[in-house]
Amino acid sequence: MNFEILGDLSNIEVIAVGSSIREIERLRKAYGSGRWRKLKGIATISLDNGSTCQAELHWYEAHGISKKEFKIKRFLE
Repeated sequence: MNFEILGDLSNIEVIAVGSSIREIERLRKAYGSGRWRKLKGIATISLDNGSTCQAELHWYEAHGISKKEFKIKRFLE
């Protein structure tokens, strides 16, 4: 499902760091080494069908590499 993030992420929490991330080797091969973290937060998103809603998103990020692979985990409201 494709979506676009509207505005800022809020309520950001770290879920896992480094070797606690199940897909750490794939992330390092795809984007490079770094201190990888898996995070979650709340954002308003726009879906392909034009509707907007709030959702809990999960993503990975590392210093100097930025945010990668956003996923919608659940819709709120």
